[in-house]
Amino acid sequence: MRTAERSQVAEPGDDAGADAHRRRRARPRDDRRAAWLFLIPALAGFVIFYGYPTVRGIWYSLTDYNLLSAPAFVGGDNYARLVRDPQFWHSLAVTVYYVVVNIGSQLLLGLLLAALMHRLTRSVALRAMLLLPWLVPNVTVGLIWIWLLDADLGFVNHLLKALDLGTVGFFVSPEWAMPTIGMVNTWAYTGYTALLLYAGMLQIPPHLYESAALDGAGELRMFRSVTLPMLRPVLALVLVVSLIGSFQIFDTVAVAARGGGASSAIRVIYYFIYQHAFQYFHMGYASAAALLLALVLGVLTVVQMRLLRASRSDLA
Repeated sequence: MRTAERSQVAEPGDDAGADAHRRRRARPRDDRRAAWLFLIPALAGFVIFYGYPTVRGIWYSLTDYNLLSAPAFVGGDNYARLVRDPQFWHSLAVTVYYVVVNIGSQLLLGLLLAALMHRLTRSVALRAMLLLPWLVPNVTVGLIWIWLLDADLGFVNHLLKALDLGTVGFFVSPEWAMPTIGMVNTWAYTGYTALLLYAGMLQIPPHLYESAALDGAGELRMFRSVTLPMLRPVLALVLVVSLIGSFQIFDTVAVAARGGGASSAIRVIYYFIYQHAFQYFHMGYASAAALLLALVLGVLTVVQMRLLRASRSDLA
């Protein structure tokens, strides 16, 4: 009997051990070491492929460097030259013109196609067909359209001749060259833009359309009052991606310029940087132009995100 009573008496050491065990179990697990292990490959790639080239580009922008001799520090001379260079401002104006044409046409056509797919048909085959031009490399797209629009051998000009409309130098005419490049890239990227917008439309609750229909709203009124407001976050994404991509236009312009295009009328900012870096070997000057372009894109992106209130979603 006394043995049983002694076994029921808890010793102080046992209570302390149980409390320590409970504290260890209640303490949240520190996963920071594991998180850093997973982040190290991504951080290493970012530093190697983005961080180091950015720092190197900033350094080159402050030097006179031609690839054949050591960089000579010149301070802000390259930036001062850029501000006074009419070719730089001309290429920037040409780029802005292209951005307006390209984003405007892509967004309007993409919205139209996305709305038609959302309200009329959701065919997988149609979506695949829309995405096909986007999958073709930009250089190939440029070559195909140069052949189609050639003033002498192109199918389009042969068709215009048959209709007694004369021929048009789509890529060689200063008036037609940039709108033509905008049309080519609109053809290539509208399907991708439409699919992004279509994916956003699929997230809109169907009962909103049902309520609007019960109130007597037609398709245009529902598009204006339901679809567009609810699509704002996706529209912000599409506009930012399209803006950055349009400022980075190069492939089609390079193909058109080498094919005898109106080089001055299509000399966008990326082609300006390419010429100074790899044709004239003005690496410092080209680096300064590239950094100014990155600054402009950063400012425009922030302004777009603020104006469109992209961080707020009406889908919540």
